[in-house]
Amino acid sequence: MGFIFVVASIAAALIHLAIRRSKDRAEIIDIFLLHSLVFNVGFVGLFFGFIPHVFFADYAAQIIGWETGSRFQYEVGFHDGAWGILGLLCIWNRDRFWLATGLGWSFFMLGAAYGHLLDTVQNANYAHNNFFMIFVDALIAALLLGLLALRYWHATRKAASAT
Repeated sequence: MGFIFVVASIAAALIHLAIRRSKDRAEIIDIFLLHSLVFNVGFVGLFFGFIPHVFFADYAAQIIGWETGSRFQYEVGFHDGAWGILGLLCIWNRDRFWLATGLGWSFFMLGAAYGHLLDTVQNANYAHNNFFMIFVDALIAALLLGLLALRYWHATRKAASAT
């Protein structure tokens, strides 16, 4: 399901660009990055992390292929919820806040992808919400890191050409 938010972030950015009709590369990169942060950090953190792990912990564990009854679910849920809040705050806070949110969430997503991969290899856990999340988590991290790199690269080139 997290893949839906990747697609939604791109679709929302394209709609935003169609309405704005901007041709400025920096603004285009920022629009894609903003929507990626809001959807892939904010919504994913809240709707696929916080809510299921806190309010439906046993069900979340079952669909991932984990044991039920672990209090660790609440820690994971509140962790994801905190990042979800940061992702939504990106609507109003920009610049280094985006960098911190994007880098932090990407680090977590890469770690989560690795954890799902290990669980698949070591425990033959091919539950849909375990195995498929290897790819979704890695995709979200790659998308965010790529957009952050583009933003930095473009700003660096713009500053160099101004001197």
